[in-house]
Amino acid sequence: MADIVDLVYADHDWLRRQFFYLDYATGNAELTAVWEALATRLDTHADAEETVFYPTLLKKGDSGDPEEETEDAIDDHNKIRAAVTDARSHRVGTKVWFEAVGAARTENGKHLDEEEREAIPDFIKSTSPELRHQLAMRWLQFYADHRDGAGVNTKSKDAAEYIEANS
Repeated sequence: MADIVDLVYADHDWLRRQFFYLDYATGNAELTAVWEALATRLDTHADAEETVFYPTLLKKGDSGDPEEETEDAIDDHNKIRAAVTDARSHRVGTKVWFEAVGAARTENGKHLDEEEREAIPDFIKSTSPELRHQLAMRWLQFYADHRDGAGVNTKSKDAAEYIEANS
């Protein structure tokens, strides 16, 4: 069976590796090639989590504090989105572009670490393998429906409104 936890972790690994690949880029063409895919995936991953993962955590989470974990995630996603938007507004390879990409990297790293320490363990303890399989299929469908970031919601969300709407 597929498991959404495995898919979320796989995305986390992919995101981390892409940031490392930026470190190996030797020119603007390589930076652009890595960054464009990474920026799109950062936005898509956040929207996928907010569509599939966090609504279930809010309803099923009981071993941690699902509201606080969700609020932290939404706030982190908003910071990541802002950094991605900022980077996209600058020419690749410039000092301000590197600063914006650095902000995205920092915020993303913080988010992944918190999620892996808090939200995911709560989610694992609070959900059945069957539910995690169903959510994995929804996750895969989300990515299929949003190839190359098509239709992904990149707008910041109010965490309190999100929690209220999804609890």
